[in-house]
Amino acid sequence: MLRRLRRLNATPPPAPEQRSIELSGQTIPYTLKRSAGRRSVGLRIDHRGLTVSVPMQASDTWLHGVLREKADWVVGKLGSWQSRQTVTQSWADGEALPFRGETLRLRVVAGRRPSVALSADELTVQVADPDNAAAIERAVTAWYRRQAVMLFDECVAFYAERMGVSPKEVKLSSARTRWGSCTSRGVVRLNWRLVRLSLELVDYVVVHELAHLREMNHSAAFWRVVESACPDYAERRKALKRHALTE
Repeated sequence: MLRRLRRLNATPPPAPEQRSIELSGQTIPYTLKRSAGRRSVGLRIDHRGLTVSVPMQASDTWLHGVLREKADWVVGKLGSWQSRQTVTQSWADGEALPFRGETLRLRVVAGRRPSVALSADELTVQVADPDNAAAIERAVTAWYRRQAVMLFDECVAFYAERMGVSPKEVKLSSARTRWGSCTSRGVVRLNWRLVRLSLELVDYVVVHELAHLREMNHSAAFWRVVESACPDYAERRKALKRHALTE
């Protein structure tokens, strides 16, 4: 009964506040929630944006320090959510297709056998039914994957020699959340969707995964290996975070 009375007499938490802060050159709005039961700052990003949960008496100085420390993560995650909400690929004649950081125009024509041909800035896809979006998507995806194999083979060969490493195998990945990975056995996996991004970002991911053949961690030593092959890796890493894996 005493515990119940204490709960009834407890002061209700303050209403959430709508605030904003400058992070990585961007104005980031967020919802601030205070709770008597918290001991640390909690960050959550979803379709509603950034929500920050803090202890009841947390100072703005402490809060702002934590947010600035997590600035890259916050901006990257918000960008991913925005991409999920606003970017949807359409598979129809005249639509734009990303390829190596440039934009191709999709041309769809009728034909008995599916085929894909690149000419200048147009990608011509031949399918039996030009209104069949699924068939167009399958044809374009297969073409993307073939292009990715050729691109990755070239990039891995160049940087492996430069970095003094020898991956056991390089495979295509279709991961939903990772651009690349490297196992302790020396198997490097690279997401085929990278072929849609600029070559600078592809190079960064390749270097990142090959660096794991020297340092299977993300220690300071690992980042020195990355920097040796990609001196501006920090800028490229930041740019990569603006691209979301959403398919």
